[in-house]
Amino acid sequence: MRRWRSAAGVAVLVLVAATASVPLELYVAPNIVRIAYEVEQRGIVYSWGGGHDAEPGPSAGTCKGYQGKIKPCPAAWTRGLDCSGFARWVYALAHGSDVLGPGNTNDHVRRMRRVAAAMPGDLVFFGKITEKDVKTHHVGIYLGGGKMMDAPETGAVVRVDDIARRKDFAGFYRL
Repeated sequence: MRRWRSAAGVAVLVLVAATASVPLELYVAPNIVRIAYEVEQRGIVYSWGGGHDAEPGPSAGTCKGYQGKIKPCPAAWTRGLDCSGFARWVYALAHGSDVLGPGNTNDHVRRMRRVAAAMPGDLVFFGKITEKDVKTHHVGIYLGGGKMMDAPETGAVVRVDDIARRKDFAGFYRL
């Protein structure tokens, strides 16, 4: 057994012991928010289906299932992210691996657990989620104070929005 002789050594030992019992998610969540703001600064545009290549990150989208306001569908030639592609990329950067996978909002919410008290870095989903069915259509990264970062719609860039802007809030979720 090693004995610490200085007060500084005792402080280091206590700090190491104290941080070892803190769940990893408390360290990852601030990184999620920091990375989301870094992505926002890049001015990445929304692209329907963008961010769903084999690896997370901006990509060309798809016009399959597109019902946006801008016609014809610009996704096939627009390199960017849709809402779930944005969440996937930020979470992959923060966690060091593709923890959400290539699916859409329905697939992502199924990999997570609902939380009553949201923390910055949690995902906020919109749509309808019941025990039997998941029909979501939008996701954002919770920033705190009723705000989220999201890739909202064709013609927009990744930005900060009020959660209350959308009417069909489905809940906060965490890995």
